[in-house]
Parts: sequence; structure tokens; C-alpha cells
Amino acid sequence: MDLLDHVAAKIRDLRVSYNSGEGLSQESLATHLKVAPNTISRWETGTYRPSLKDLERISRFFGVSMMSFFPPDMVDEEEDENLKALLRTARQLHPSDLEELRKYAEFRRARGIYQGKTRPKPGRKGGKQK
Repeated sequence: MDLLDHVAAKIRDLRVSYNSGEGLSQESLATHLKVAPNTISRWETGTYRPSLKDLERISRFFGVSMMSFFPPDMVDEEEDENLKALLRTARQLHPSDLEELRKYAEFRRARGIYQGKTRPKPGRKGGKQK
């Protein structure tokens, strides 16, 4: 499964399992995110690629990490001196500031993974091109 398929599946899974499995319609999610209902459908089928800002809004709405949109093999867990220094500083932050720092760091990491990926060409996936 490539990255865009993984992102599409994650959005669909979050929407369908919302509220303890009760689910959420594409229209309702679109209303919450302030996008057109067909945009949700196109994200879930991989026709459109959501922007990083879209992924951030989706992750905040569902209360999940932005990194959950990426396959585990793309999210490496390197630890170096800069990370250790950041962790020392972060321990001194107020919990709300720490949460914002986490979300910002996830956004930056997601941008590094997500940038450069191309959007699918218009038309049906796997369909014949003229």
C-alpha cells in the first residue's frame, strides 16, 4: 500500500469508527472540517490528496496524532542530542503548551514525509486513459 492509499484508508477508518463505532457520515465530517462533502469522498478513495493542513484538522477533530496517517515504516524513531534537549525543555512547559508543541512537531514531521508526493492523475483509479 502506498502512502496516499494509507492516508485514504486512515481517514475512512477514523470516520467509520467514530463515536465508538457509530460512525460519521461524509457529509457530517465535511461540515465539521468546512469542506465540500465530495472532498471527503475523494480523500477516502485517494482521488484527492489532503493537504497537511487538512490532515492536521482531521487529526484534531478525531483526537489522533498526525503521525497515525503514515505507515509505521515511514516514521522512524531516531533519538539524538537535539531531541534530548527538546525533551528537557518540554518537561518544563505547561501541559497545554506541551500539547501544542507536540502537534507542531507532528505537523513538521508529517510535512517531511508528505512533501514531494504527487497527486494522482484525474480520472478513475486503474481506469483506462485515452
